[in-house]
Amino acid sequence: MNSNPLVPEMLAEYVPVITEILYLIAISMFILGLKRLSSPATARSGNKMAAWAMLIGIVVTLFDQGIVSFEWIIAGIVIGSAIGIALAKKVEMTAMPELVAIFNGFGGGASAVVAGGEYMRLSGVVGTGDSITMAIGVLIGAVTFTGSFIAFGKLKGFVSGSPVMFPGIRVLTVGLFLVVLVEAVMFAMNSGDWLPLVVLAVVALILGILLVIPIGGADMPVVISLLNSYSGLAASAAGFVLNNSLLIVAGALVGASGLILTNIMCVAMNRSLFNVLFGAFGAGESAGPGSTEATGDKTVREAQADDVAVMTAYAQRVIIVPGYGLAVAQAQHACREVGDMLEEKGVDVRYGIHPVAGRMPGHMNVLLAEANVPYDKLFDMEEINSEFSKTDVVLIIGANDVVNPDARENESSPIYGMPILNVDEAKTTVVFKRSLNPGFAGIDNTLFYKENNYMFFGDAKKSLTELISAIKTL
Repeated sequence: MNSNPLVPEMLAEYVPVITEILYLIAISMFILGLKRLSSPATARSGNKMAAWAMLIGIVVTLFDQGIVSFEWIIAGIVIGSAIGIALAKKVEMTAMPELVAIFNGFGGGASAVVAGGEYMRLSGVVGTGDSITMAIGVLIGAVTFTGSFIAFGKLKGFVSGSPVMFPGIRVLTVGLFLVVLVEAVMFAMNSGDWLPLVVLAVVALILGILLVIPIGGADMPVVISLLNSYSGLAASAAGFVLNNSLLIVAGALVGASGLILTNIMCVAMNRSLFNVLFGAFGAGESAGPGSTEATGDKTVREAQADDVAVMTAYAQRVIIVPGYGLAVAQAQHACREVGDMLEEKGVDVRYGIHPVAGRMPGHMNVLLAEANVPYDKLFDMEEINSEFSKTDVVLIIGANDVVNPDARENESSPIYGMPILNVDEAKTTVVFKRSLNPGFAGIDNTLFYKENNYMFFGDAKKSLTELISAIKTL
């Protein structure tokens, strides 16, 4: 007898086959969409393709499960869509990492709730395999939920960006891990008892906090990427609980891509994931705002808009290196205008992008794409590094640690060995910066004091606007 009121009797026997075919189409669209996200030129279409795949998955699942009470589902879609649209329009590019952290948290929390909800739906009558899967889903989902919100707090400033430690934190963390394992085993052996699953969930929520608070704010982008992977694994576990192939594959894609991205970021900083999770950069001292004097007898040379205009307008080749300061100042459009004006004067203008410039991989690419900078003008670190020695002027706008020569020259530096943009090999460098304050790594930047470097102090957008006016007079 057909138990699904949404499907005609004569089609009932074909429903499982049709469902899997549509799931396969959605999975293919997810994979193709993910592939297209790897290039700025195709990223938007890839995002749309993945969104359509998700819509197909939702609709197919509703019909496959015979869900006829759509009130709560429609309410959820309307509310969620409204929040999503508002965030997409209101959240600035500089806040994207925080938004991703929130998404990760809710994704992990949703997976944990799904696992718990399925257990309640089955009234505790589950096999050993399913109980283990539920325990894994609750564990990863709960850890992701609280860990992501701590990461959000560190990026936003609600939680201290410095590593938060207290006596015995490592012992407590290890102890709680053991509690989780014991509770998982107890739940698997007697799934009819719901108490171990509840204890596991509560302990996992605490673990999420303890695992993230000891990590410094400079490493939050890596942590967010890792938590993104966790949220995918939690979703995949929820897929196993629900026996839903689409959710299993989609979660696995997110989990795998998150791990790959985490590894890319660690390689870009020349640090192991273990070092990121269990060690942090120390805080450095900073010079006063707008200061032209550094510690000891080191001094810097300061330039004004007219000086930089002459340097760049009469150069043959200029490379622009954007950083987080550009994003904070919302100066991407002014940056593009400077590049356009220099090209009109016959200058070869390129943009050098470091993998971890900004607060997440691709941050600068998206920011410059928003300002309609041509994709073929953007060059990754590996492509652009050999060009600096042949470049007349490099404009470094808001970047710091990713251009610090200490990464090559100072073995005692915490960033020693980190691949950087070799801007100091150019004839002249100009650093657009508010002050001599250190970057995320909390260390002084020796580039500031080199003889071929000039400091252009001030807000990046204001400085670039002044530069535009100065170039126009030439």
